[in-house]
Amino acid sequence: MSSHVFDTLPAAPAVERRPVSDTRHGITRTDDYAWLRADNWQAVFHDTSLLDPAIRSMLEAENAYVDAAMAGTAALRETLFEEMKGRIKQDDSSVPVKDGPYAYGSLFVTGGEQPHYFREARDGGERVVLLNGDDEAKDKDYFRLAGLSRSPDHRFGLWGYDDKGSEYFTLKLRDLETGKDTGDIVENTGGGGAFAPDGKSYFYTLQDENHRPSKVFHHMVGTPQSSDRLVYEETDPGFFMGVGGSMLDDFIFIDIHDHETSEYRILSTKDLTAEPLVVAEREDGVEYSMTEGGDVFFILTNADDAKDFKIVSAPVTAPGRANWTDVVAHEPGRLILSHMAYARHLVWLERRDGLPRIVIRDRLSGEEHAIAFDEQAYSLGLSGAAEYDTDVIRFSYSSMTTPSQLYDYNMATRERVLLKTQEVPSGHNPDDYVTERVFATAHDGELVPVSLLYRKGTALNGSAPCLLYGYGAYGITIPAGFSTSCLSLVDRGFVYAIAHIRGGKDKGFAWYENGKMANKANTFRDFIAAADHLVAKGYTSHDRIVAEGGSAGGMLMGAVANMAPEKFAGLIAAVPFVDVLNTMLDDTLPLTPPEWPEWGNPIESVEEYGWIAAYSPYDNVAAKPYPPILALAGLTDPRVTYWEPAKWAAKLRAHSTSGNPVLLKTNMAAGHGGKSGRFQRLEEVAFEYAYALKVVGKA
Repeated sequence: MSSHVFDTLPAAPAVERRPVSDTRHGITRTDDYAWLRADNWQAVFHDTSLLDPAIRSMLEAENAYVDAAMAGTAALRETLFEEMKGRIKQDDSSVPVKDGPYAYGSLFVTGGEQPHYFREARDGGERVVLLNGDDEAKDKDYFRLAGLSRSPDHRFGLWGYDDKGSEYFTLKLRDLETGKDTGDIVENTGGGGAFAPDGKSYFYTLQDENHRPSKVFHHMVGTPQSSDRLVYEETDPGFFMGVGGSMLDDFIFIDIHDHETSEYRILSTKDLTAEPLVVAEREDGVEYSMTEGGDVFFILTNADDAKDFKIVSAPVTAPGRANWTDVVAHEPGRLILSHMAYARHLVWLERRDGLPRIVIRDRLSGEEHAIAFDEQAYSLGLSGAAEYDTDVIRFSYSSMTTPSQLYDYNMATRERVLLKTQEVPSGHNPDDYVTERVFATAHDGELVPVSLLYRKGTALNGSAPCLLYGYGAYGITIPAGFSTSCLSLVDRGFVYAIAHIRGGKDKGFAWYENGKMANKANTFRDFIAAADHLVAKGYTSHDRIVAEGGSAGGMLMGAVANMAPEKFAGLIAAVPFVDVLNTMLDDTLPLTPPEWPEWGNPIESVEEYGWIAAYSPYDNVAAKPYPPILALAGLTDPRVTYWEPAKWAAKLRAHSTSGNPVLLKTNMAAGHGGKSGRFQRLEEVAFEYAYALKVVGKA
């Protein structure tokens, strides 16, 4: 589509150029828009009023330009919003999970944006609301709950919230018997904590000034945060850290990891003052995760060249690497994703041939059986159980046509009980839709899975518009699950497609490895191949494809815009990681050191500098006929800082030869995930879909 759909646009904002040069490895680059990075970005995360007025004015001018460009879609956006809202059961409730004398769950009320957490007697009874998220969110522009965890004696609840979008969470302690907070407050945390068995203390991670969870503290209930004991400090800025408890409350787990290396330190709850014990010292490229199984730990790992992972056991008294014994052997092409242990069973979620299944092993006999489904593409989630001594686990299933179904499954009798099917109040008939899984041939012959959803009767003669979604990073697989939102496009004649490109683990760990570091270009080429395949098979045409991706998927959008701008009618890039080279060269930013194993370290390595420079979207913007582009940013986003999409949009506009508009919409009161309420988020989706419809001439 040409720019005629935006013919009435006023002149785009003029963004001042202030060239700054930087030389690394003897290579000099000039950045015209480096000034958009606020020098006081850490302070802005805590107080947005501190933003440089010149930067604020620029972002507000861009927002006004977006408003002008999309002015004619106001009624459509409202219609889309009401459609999507109508597919969500407003007074919905989860199926409570049994834990000791109670069963715990969450619910939403009609018109409510935030979850309410409740409990009831174990076998049913009156529900008692423990935390009302709507009440807590009152009068706040942004509010995100981090959940409610309970003490082992069920007396206290630990809950966290972020009211700026910067992902600095405040923790509060609530007396679950009175429903009142105790006044016990801990600031600047990662969002959760792990109780000691007696409920009189808890462990949490503290985010430092660069937004890194660098320290684990032990907090005694009723004492000030300043008196908390430092349990462990991670001095390597390249590692993330989290803290959690075991199901049997015997251990506190400190999980330290980057994108390819793990280390666990464990603390016996029998002596909370002891130094944490290292399970297996970090070794480059070796990952592992742990769960307790009585007198043994079960450890999921890729050690010993188990690329697609295996499960080993180790005695809790001596869990070191020398004592690891294979329980579930490595099998190439069978990627084990997660695992859980119960008194009589070991359970894991695996993926074969791109599709997930759940496998259960009887710990005594070793007998195994699997739970799988027959659709071409589907999503399977394993939520397990909250209790160790149980034969019943919980899992969810959905496909692109089938609303989510929640099951209880008895691992001993193999009985499956349907607990709940996602209700679509406005109505949904799966038989009205078609889901397919097709394969696109990539530049090197690899077959790229693409999941499709379209309405029966859609003309597959090249005339249908298509929204093609992609991510392709960190080993994350985008499931082919049910979405109430995308039906608003599909019902308007769109083909909705998910490209399962390299960089995810859709086809095993090698699929991830072949889309990172020196192989990153495969991610982008796979996505272009998916677009080409859909055109070749008549599902759509290039001037009808709107591509969408967020965060690392936004990088994908920037890369394909540079590589094949003529193959897309438009691009939607949400919080796009597009200034890759500058970000990876700035080790003060929150995620830079932990990201080096994913992208490369251009500070230390000229070779890795070259890898990134070759594809970094911002650095490769040139005089090309770019399609219409919508970039979405969050002012307090610590993951993809607001200046990345801001700089990218300015540079695109200065270089594009097509005359197509580049729109930059910045949420001035939110971060990486956009608005936090369930319906507020739908307003953002409605905006994106209205843009897609406008670009293909259907708005």
